[in-house]
Amino acid sequence: MRHRVLKAGSRPPWVGLAAAVWVEIAAGNGYNFPLYSPTLKSVLGYNQRQLTILGVANDIGESVGLLPGIACNKFPPWAVLLVGVVFCFLGYGVIWLTVSQTITALPYWVLWIALVVATNSNAWFGTAVLVTNMRNFPLSRGTVAGILKGYAGISAAVYTVLYNMVLQESATKLVLFLALGLPFICLVTMYFIRACTPASGEDSSVHAHFVFTQAASVFLAIYVVTISITSDFVSLSNALCYTLVAIMVVFLLSPLAIPIKMTLFSANTKKRTPPTGSSENLVQEESDTNQRDPLLTPSSSATYLGSFYEDGEEGEEGEDVEILLAVGEGAVRKKRRPRRGEDFKLHEAFMKADFWLLWFVYFLGVGAGVTVLNNLAQIGVALGVDDTTALLCVFSLCNFAGRLGSGSFSEHFVRSKSIPRTAWITITHIIMVLTFLLYAKALSGTLYVATALLGICFGFIYTLMVPTVSELFGLKHFGIIYNFMLIGNPIGALIFSGTLAGYVYDAEAAKQGSSTCLGAECFRLTFLVLAGICGLGTILSIILTIRIRPVYQMLYAGGSFRVPQASDH
Repeated sequence: MRHRVLKAGSRPPWVGLAAAVWVEIAAGNGYNFPLYSPTLKSVLGYNQRQLTILGVANDIGESVGLLPGIACNKFPPWAVLLVGVVFCFLGYGVIWLTVSQTITALPYWVLWIALVVATNSNAWFGTAVLVTNMRNFPLSRGTVAGILKGYAGISAAVYTVLYNMVLQESATKLVLFLALGLPFICLVTMYFIRACTPASGEDSSVHAHFVFTQAASVFLAIYVVTISITSDFVSLSNALCYTLVAIMVVFLLSPLAIPIKMTLFSANTKKRTPPTGSSENLVQEESDTNQRDPLLTPSSSATYLGSFYEDGEEGEEGEDVEILLAVGEGAVRKKRRPRRGEDFKLHEAFMKADFWLLWFVYFLGVGAGVTVLNNLAQIGVALGVDDTTALLCVFSLCNFAGRLGSGSFSEHFVRSKSIPRTAWITITHIIMVLTFLLYAKALSGTLYVATALLGICFGFIYTLMVPTVSELFGLKHFGIIYNFMLIGNPIGALIFSGTLAGYVYDAEAAKQGSSTCLGAECFRLTFLVLAGICGLGTILSIILTIRIRPVYQMLYAGGSFRVPQASDH
């Protein structure tokens, strides 16, 4: 199916980016599990392990996005968003019927599936806006990924504000909002999420616009965390609460100032050809894939000498020599496989060692982080924190800071020094090891510090994976490759959270003769194991960084991204 691509100037990609902010807030609905999970536990009488398995369902739903990844290359963004709207309504609708006790004695497995369906809307929402905007801004991938994932990260604090100030801390009202409010938001914004001719990389205003969007997101993050914490200590009237929430909405609308400014103060720009890697080229290439011959390139001395860009598997050099001789005689024409930086299909990426190294690095880091996130409320109670919403706000703010900061930070160094983004993932894993040891020690006053560090690290790893995938394996099939990486999230949650953390917690609770475990021992073994897991992630990340450094030197030669051509290899 051929996508409709908007002409230059008819709808700037900044409109889609501003609309994507709201969709990313909606795509963060999975972060609400700690807010309504205690009600689920009390209403249905579940133990901690059963509740943790529901947390795994929460992670599976939001992270399994292979179908949205495929759909992004077949259907327009609005159609992908529409599927997410249906899933969000149906899934959270069933959960609301349970929490409100409208339906009683609902089987556990039905609730588990409902939670998977509900949070799977995140995959459809997030994939649609991320793929579209990465293609609309192909020369600023790290920055765009940081902004969008940053808004998704701060969504937990946004929901906490709504939960405390508008919904009167009612889990029933919160779930009803997720079932009805989020689909409405996405239905309103889906019209604006569409493929556009990318903004010129040479336009200096592009950088200023990104800085404005980042600044707006920072002010939003500071604002929502401030009023959320303040509301815990000061009693606010209903009128003041609604006023504060209205100001939050204005912050969320602020990215629209960019397309409004572009409309009111339009600059005279020359007609230009879309840059290589643009969304226009991408969608045209996708529709023409089955109508043209695959890329055929004769083996040459340049190709042979450039073989270091491949993964270096044994036997490839000998094969290249044989084909070189055959091509020289005109006997064969070689079908060249894609190289790093070019467009890979998923099965082609599977054949690369870099792909699996990146997958395991992501799986170990995010799997460890989501284990703490899923059990954050119980960790807080075990260590003597009465109000765990403040703990969730700290994690959300620092998760946002990690996501937004990692995009801009890595973008600067990858352009100035050609340092792979995975170098920062390596440092992040090291910090996570120290953070889990700090959790295990359970020293007085360190809980919030450890949670803040973990939130930053979680945001770093999650966001840095996004542009790394696009740089190594291209944008054409980015949606499905990126979503395959995300499968590491639920697998990590199942192994580390559902099995390890849940078992350790229930065992300690049984020793105390209660369903609620209190004390540092409730999670100490879990934290020590997670520290070892991140240590392994550090080693794998170092190996990956060494392998792909030459590729980044090629991709960012001269300080700006360039799509590799066959002659580069």
